[in-house]
Amino acid sequence: MQLETQKFYYTPEEYLEIEEKAESKSEYRDGEIVPMTGSTTNHNKIAGNFYAYLKFGLRGDNYDVYIGDVRLWIPRYRQHTYPDVMVIEGQPIYTGTSTTTVMNPMLIAEVLSKSTKNYDQGDKFLYYRSIPEFKEYILIDQYQYHVMQYVKTAESQWLFTEIEHESATLSLQTVDFQIELRDLYDQVNFAENNED
Repeated sequence: MQLETQKFYYTPEEYLEIEEKAESKSEYRDGEIVPMTGSTTNHNKIAGNFYAYLKFGLRGDNYDVYIGDVRLWIPRYRQHTYPDVMVIEGQPIYTGTSTTTVMNPMLIAEVLSKSTKNYDQGDKFLYYRSIPEFKEYILIDQYQYHVMQYVKTAESQWLFTEIEHESATLSLQTVDFQIELRDLYDQVNFAENNED
């Protein structure tokens, strides 16, 4: 006998209500609530390094830099997600009256894990591309010195660049910022990466 699992579908409003009271974060994917996996210490170090250097590098400019706890709403695909790092030029555009969910990042960075890398490079990138302000996507491997950079060059056209090696430099195209991979991966111990 096969057991049937019941699948629940939620409205974005129901998701936000549940998320407000939840002890851990979940993403919303067009009616489905998907619990987020815990991140490794290396994932946290990389996201934190990128955020800190970027925040410091853009001080005094008209940009806001956010790290993992700020939610992003993508209306075209009905997605609520928590990017690792986001940059917004000017003022954030919020959904509703709360300041917990934004809609207008120009740059998004994700630290890849074994369980999310295919989604981050595939469907999630498709969803992000529907955001009118979105122009640059940075994917950071947590298991080796390897960064993938996508920059929007024209409508529906993206330029792909790969950056490898500890001494290489990631130069962002949408903001005036550069970081050496040795700084991006500061205090990361690749030998610890055996799960996730």
